[in-house]
Amino acid sequence: MLSPRTRHRLFRAGFRAVAASGADRWLAPAARGRGLILTFHHVRPEPAAAFAPNALLSITPDFLDRTLSLLAARGFETIGLDHVPERLAEPPGGRPFAVLTFDDGYRDNVEHARPVLARHAVPWTLFVTSDFADGRGRLWWIELERAIARLDTVRLDGLVLPARTDTEKTTAFETAYRSLRAGPEPVLLEEIAHLCREAGFAPGEIARDLCLGWDALRDLARDPSVTIGAHTLSHPMLAKHDPAFAEREIAESRARIAAELDRPVRHLSYPVGDPTSAGPREFAMAERLGFATAVTTRPGHLFTEHGRHLQALPRVSVNGLHQTDAALASLISGVPFLAWNRGRRLNVA
Repeated sequence: MLSPRTRHRLFRAGFRAVAASGADRWLAPAARGRGLILTFHHVRPEPAAAFAPNALLSITPDFLDRTLSLLAARGFETIGLDHVPERLAEPPGGRPFAVLTFDDGYRDNVEHARPVLARHAVPWTLFVTSDFADGRGRLWWIELERAIARLDTVRLDGLVLPARTDTEKTTAFETAYRSLRAGPEPVLLEEIAHLCREAGFAPGEIARDLCLGWDALRDLARDPSVTIGAHTLSHPMLAKHDPAFAEREIAESRARIAAELDRPVRHLSYPVGDPTSAGPREFAMAERLGFATAVTTRPGHLFTEHGRHLQALPRVSVNGLHQTDAALASLISGVPFLAWNRGRRLNVA
């Protein structure tokens, strides 16, 4: 299995090759779909630290601005998520479309992303995790990063990992993350809670600092350019839990957001969103519960066929480790997904 660092080196080489060949322009008509949904998390101006294993989830406001400018320059129409079903139902042809989605409900989306989005006059969707808005949810991937940043040794379920240098800390994070993700989620949460306490802070404190509370969300919900979607109650990997738990997480998060913001909630983002976290069972739940769309993190563009699978939509992640025009142009062209898009478009299994 390739390490994350090796994979990202290969991605960078691939993006450079696409740019050097001009394939992001001449192959785009064949490679891209009807449109695409972009995934964002943090938007903030601070440069990443030397130890920043979650840096892939953070881009700068400048790169967001460049993303929106390039979408317009390449002929994309930026639309709201509400319009995706009707656009996929229309006959093929016309301009490709792009949808902007932001997961988790971070404060920096309002502080740093919103001014850029307003300047471009584009609609966007914020997916809210109810527990994060309450200030008590577990952003466990950030807890793990912060704990390792403070520790010299990481002791985890039989593993003893050195963590004195930035390189050692990065390796410790990758090892711990891979091991914990492979097991049950309650074990993951308990092990990371133990590391938090060992590092001198309580688990569950981070959401209050990083995420928008309900008052801020109510203010944001008044903006007609913003759609608020559901991202579950507590951000679990739904497929790792029993059906009753998963359905409660989905249904009650929508009910809570609708009650707090006094507006309907029509769209869902599956937490983590890969095949180990959301699959056919969760797609069927979202459809049965009446969500107009539900989005994954499975990569790909949208095709007409996705109109029959609106609760299993792929997205294209805007990765903070690849904040270059070459990477962006490659992703929105569809070239990195060419074999996938043309050969196995739906990926709903």
